[in-house]
Amino acid sequence: MKIIVLTIFPNLFDSFWEHGIIRRALEQKEMSGCAMDIRDYAEGRHRVTDDRPYGGGSGMVMKPEPLAGAIRAAKKLVPTARTVLLSPQGRVFGQAVAREMASREALIFVCGRYEGVDERICRDLIDDELSIGDYVLTGGEIPAMVVIDAVTRLLPGVLGNEDSAVTDSFSGHLLEHGHYTRPREFEGESVPDVLLSGDHPAIERWRREAALMRTFLRRPDLLTDQPLDPETLETLKNWCRDIEAIIRAQSVRRADSSPGVEPKG
Repeated sequence: MKIIVLTIFPNLFDSFWEHGIIRRALEQKEMSGCAMDIRDYAEGRHRVTDDRPYGGGSGMVMKPEPLAGAIRAAKKLVPTARTVLLSPQGRVFGQAVAREMASREALIFVCGRYEGVDERICRDLIDDELSIGDYVLTGGEIPAMVVIDAVTRLLPGVLGNEDSAVTDSFSGHLLEHGHYTRPREFEGESVPDVLLSGDHPAIERWRREAALMRTFLRRPDLLTDQPLDPETLETLKNWCRDIEAIIRAQSVRRADSSPGVEPKG
């Protein structure tokens, strides 16, 4: 995969390319990455990339000429690339979008700044807009790094264990189960016995149920937003029966302890 980032702060990406999974992907030639300076395509001695908005209002808007020049230069380098603007108005980025983008040959990320970019750029030269959440950041550089990181780890051969990407949170409809490592005991808490048993089917069942419980408690929307497989659905039904039994037992207990009711001998 080929990745080009268009930004007015290309130096922000110097260390980004040099560490962790990103560095591994570059070294293994599963990905190439670079940052191009939008200012190189601005006219004048000061290489201005922003101006006041027509119609008045607060803030500044990124000028169309430098952006258009930078995007077209990047497209010459990677003609098949999809051009993506990082914007709070874009579709929300998630694991499914990461998988979609990981299947492409090349990506150009446009990092907006100020109040946004000239609308004519969005209309004519942008293929997609992405947001990493419902909040506003100073610029698109950090969102671009987030997206690149998520996409890179899905590229074949990048992760040491190919199963890691499959079992990550949000790869299916469940959050990931909790993880444990040495020491066996830490500040009075022990690793669950099943993880030390060597019984791999039992471990797999524990991990699946732990993932389901974590999802139910922290992100129940993930369980309602998409179809569940029969095994997951059956586990939830069993929990429901157990919870109903507890509620019935507590209701009987409260009734037995109410004033005017003789306790059962």
